[in-house]
Amino acid sequence: MAVYMWALLGFIILQRLFELIVAKRNEKWMKERGAIEREADHYKWFIIIHVFFFISILMETLWRGNSTLPLNYTLLIFFILTQMARIWCIASLGRFWNTKIIILPGERLVSKGPYKYVKHPNYIIVGIELFIIPLLFGAIITAILFPMLHILLLTVRIPAEERALKHVLFNSKREETGD
Repeated sequence: MAVYMWALLGFIILQRLFELIVAKRNEKWMKERGAIEREADHYKWFIIIHVFFFISILMETLWRGNSTLPLNYTLLIFFILTQMARIWCIASLGRFWNTKIIILPGERLVSKGPYKYVKHPNYIIVGIELFIIPLLFGAIITAILFPMLHILLLTVRIPAEERALKHVLFNSKREETGD
């Protein structure tokens, strides 16, 4: 693979590992304040899909012989824009950002940053990344397959988040009214 490909892949993997450290730290902080993890059964599928995403990029890149593929600057710009949007999502949620469904009772939903305009912006960004990143490597099959898997997983994840949020918000309102 071309040097830029290894550098880009290394950057993305390190970024994801750093995000997992941040998520774990946020999880600890939230749970110390009474947060509850909800509907965790599907979480393993996020891990599996994202691990196989990187394996698929490597395998398809090698299989296609894309080791000398020139850098597509248009795709790189879109990638950089998605990273900026990703950071915006994480920064907007602050200590409430996590890769799991963890709800802290008594807290209001975050409605700043991209969450002011879209309910689940991070999932949109991840879907775009799962399309753009493989294209940077010429991994077309991966660019088609993994966004579809992401959408399929979101058919479970988003309703699970909505149920968890509704449950906490409903119970918070009951406590406020004394019902």
